[in-house]
Amino acid sequence: MNSSSSASMQNELDPDRMPKHVAIIMDGNGRWAKKRLLNRINGHEKGAETVRTIVRTARKLDIAVLTLYAFSTENWQRPQPEVSGLMLLLRRFLEAERQTLVDNGIRLNTIGQTDRLPQAVRDKLAAVMTDTAANTRMVLNLALSYGARAEIVDMVRQMATAASQGTLDPASVTAETVAGHLYTRGMPDVDLLIRTSGEMRLSNFLLWQIAYSELCFTPTLWPDFGEAEFVRILKDYQSRDRRFGRVPSTGRP
Repeated sequence: MNSSSSASMQNELDPDRMPKHVAIIMDGNGRWAKKRLLNRINGHEKGAETVRTIVRTARKLDIAVLTLYAFSTENWQRPQPEVSGLMLLLRRFLEAERQTLVDNGIRLNTIGQTDRLPQAVRDKLAAVMTDTAANTRMVLNLALSYGARAEIVDMVRQMATAASQGTLDPASVTAETVAGHLYTRGMPDVDLLIRTSGEMRLSNFLLWQIAYSELCFTPTLWPDFGEAEFVRILKDYQSRDRRFGRVPSTGRP
């Protein structure tokens, strides 16, 4: 699909039905590289270009929060050269995109056990988050050293500590209380979850926040995912009847 076709599809989107929070499991960099007889880092480099495209598209479409699954707690088990290469790519991405984030009103945020990241990466993240802290037009969440089970364990520990100190009454705990102790506190739940590469699993990603999300699994490998397909998925999302456990609004059974 060419750029004019993509622009036409964007015009077909209903701005009043745009998801507030889109989360993406960016999968397929390694397979993309393997198909081309390249190394995995080449695939991650190409995937970083897709990140730039999708962030810009999300901002253009006024999506309030975009969360990208960039590095999981399980990814630490990958070969050290690949992990080191990913950390270097992350630093380069932050350096290259800092001004774009500032100019487009995008606030950078991270979720996950970021204390496990190399100091140089943490320093760069902190600098860009400081530079973009006042931005209000979109939040870009990078899930780094992230795992949903680890997030839930951290939440339970926080609440147990508060209860033991007498600052939290266990009988008063609600779903909102739990959400307020997650990494995504203060943000809306995920409206739309996209996973690329054809895999149909959640891979320990935002398990609490996607309770009522619309799900989309595309066979497209992440480096090949682009603006046109993103817009097509958003159009499909807008055609769905989100029930949240209620009776369908369309009268369908």
